[in-house]
Amino acid sequence: MAKSSQSLRVLIVDDHVIVQAGLRMLIDSQPAMEVVGVAGNRAAAFEMTKSEAPDVILLDLDLGNEDGLSFLAELRETSENTRILILTGLNDSDTHRQAVRLGASGVVLKQHAAETLIKAIEKVHAGELWLDRSTIGSLLREMTKEGADEQNPEDAKIASLTARERQVIGLIAEGLKNRQIAERLFISETTVSHHLSSIFSKLGVSDRLELVIYAFGNNLAKMPK
Repeated sequence: MAKSSQSLRVLIVDDHVIVQAGLRMLIDSQPAMEVVGVAGNRAAAFEMTKSEAPDVILLDLDLGNEDGLSFLAELRETSENTRILILTGLNDSDTHRQAVRLGASGVVLKQHAAETLIKAIEKVHAGELWLDRSTIGSLLREMTKEGADEQNPEDAKIASLTARERQVIGLIAEGLKNRQIAERLFISETTVSHHLSSIFSKLGVSDRLELVIYAFGNNLAKMPK
């Protein structure tokens, strides 16, 4: 069946042919998803990202002689609206944390169920995060350590937030999309977007990922249980 023009477009970056084939079959079997390309190395990943502008890139960190972490940040900048989801067999929280710091929107272990991967793709495409508690905890510890020698450096930024902006931050941390936030607060999606722009500017964050991590680290939202 032909896919809809609104299908979620995925680029697979993995150097194992069997894994590539399995992921393609899984994703293409979803009615609202399609694989727009498969890359086995850095050069191919950049070429296909530029030509296809996928919605989500599934990136394996171990590409044989290449390390996905080494070009993750640059790949993220190649297509402005593309989200990167790490798909790895490496269960190492430090590596996962570093990947998020470099711009990944989430991490899925290869040993997880296929349904988990599909859900993660949908979530990161919607602007949400896909992180386990250990990765979030590691990021928070790092933020705390970075600010340990400074006297409440974020107080002025946080004090500048309006009550409505704090509400929006809390709902973003819950994983709600702009439309859902608008419905919850009885405002328009345009107003939500304006609030987010103001929040990003005041707190010095660039996207929803950084905002959520910031919110958890500065008690603007509670970590999910």
